[in-house]
This record gives sequence, structure tokens and C-alpha cells, in this order.
Amino acid sequence: MKNKMIFGFHAVTSRLRHEASSVEEIFVDAARNDRRMQDLVAHAKSAGVRVMPVEAARLDKIVGTHRHQGVIAFAAQLSLARNLDELLDAVEGPPLLLILDGITDPHNLGACLRVADGAGAHAVIVPKDRAVGLNATAAKVASGAAESVPYITVTNLARTMRELKERGVWLIGTSDDSDKGLYEADFTGPTALVMGSEGEGMRRLTRETCDLLVSIPMLGSVESLNVSVASGVCLYEARRQRIVKG
Repeated sequence: MKNKMIFGFHAVTSRLRHEASSVEEIFVDAARNDRRMQDLVAHAKSAGVRVMPVEAARLDKIVGTHRHQGVIAFAAQLSLARNLDELLDAVEGPPLLLILDGITDPHNLGACLRVADGAGAHAVIVPKDRAVGLNATAAKVASGAAESVPYITVTNLARTMRELKERGVWLIGTSDDSDKGLYEADFTGPTALVMGSEGEGMRRLTRETCDLLVSIPMLGSVESLNVSVASGVCLYEARRQRIVKG
């Protein structure tokens, strides 16, 4: 399997912490010798990972941007869960899933993964088409969450949603024009939160496959929230309800 590129301190450190054996080599900025870099290099070497100091210009060329923080790793692709059935069979208690439809910005995807990790979501599910994919930029923005949250790509999102229904998962989508508010919905059972892209929102079939549509209260002058912020608001409401229920 082809190795993937990971860059940024959080992403590389997280991979070393969770699966150091999957890291083949790390390139670091030879001009950086601060404590953060020293700790990362020491961690890598103790795990037997080759570390190669190079000029910053070479790192820029590899990544295509200077926003790599002076560290790039090449590592094997990881699969935290091979499929949804495997994932759901392993979950203890009611699953909490995040479904993203039409997210094409890697920064949004990375931020969604980060908030999914923070709220304790069991997986992020995305369609193969009309989606950015888990690239190096998304992994960097995720700050390690790309290594801890199962990221499942499916060929047919609507079919996958129907399969989730058959497994007893309640599909709750967000829509600005829904009469039912977020805080009126019950997230305590098996739940998949369905989010669409900014602007276009969910595709028609995705929307129609949801069991319930809810709106997030907007009290100011803006009409909607960034998808990662909206995901955070909804996921943490689900987490709050589950804590209260005990």
C-alpha cells in the first residue's frame, strides 16, 4: 500500500504515539533545534524511525506549502475500521456517528475530524464522490484526530444511510429551514448526525433519507455556521444529553 504524507507536529507526533511502526521516515528542518523538535526526534529515534534533517526549502517543495512546521513523515495508510459493520459491532453503548456530505475543503474536513474526536464520535463517514478525501492538509488541521477517529469512505452514501437505519441508527440531519430545533431532538440512542456542505448543503437524496431534520438556533446576523462549527455544536449537544442520561 502506498505511503501517505503527514506533516505538522500534532499529526506526526500522534502517528508516532499511536502507530510508530507504520512510520517509514521523517524529514525535519535542519535549522530547527528547539525543545519541541528535540522531543519529536528523540521519540522517533527511540521507536526506530529514521529521521533525516534537510533544508526548509526542500520541505516546502515536498509539501507544496511552507505550513509544515518543519516536520514531514511518510507512513503506511492505517485503517481504524475496515467497514461499518465491523465498527458498529465493536461499539459499546449507542453509537454516535458523523456523516459529511459534500465537504470539499480539507480544512473543514480536518476541523470536523478534530471536533468528532473531542466529542467522542465513533466514526466519520463520507462519500467517495464530491468529497475532498483525507489528504495531508486535512490530517494536519485534524491535529492527530485523523489517527484516532475511524474515517470510512463509502461508494453510495444513501445506501449506507439506509443500512444504518436497518441497524437501528437514527439519522438526524441539519437544515436551516427545519421547524424543529436542535435542542428538541433526542441524541441519546444510536445516532448519525448528517451534515452538508456550506452553500449547497446536503444532496437531495441524502436529505430525504434522514429520519429527522433540525435547525441550529441562529440569534445574530449571520445565517449559518461553518460546517465544522455546526458539527461541534451538534455533537456536543449529543454528548451532553448522553451524560445527563447517564
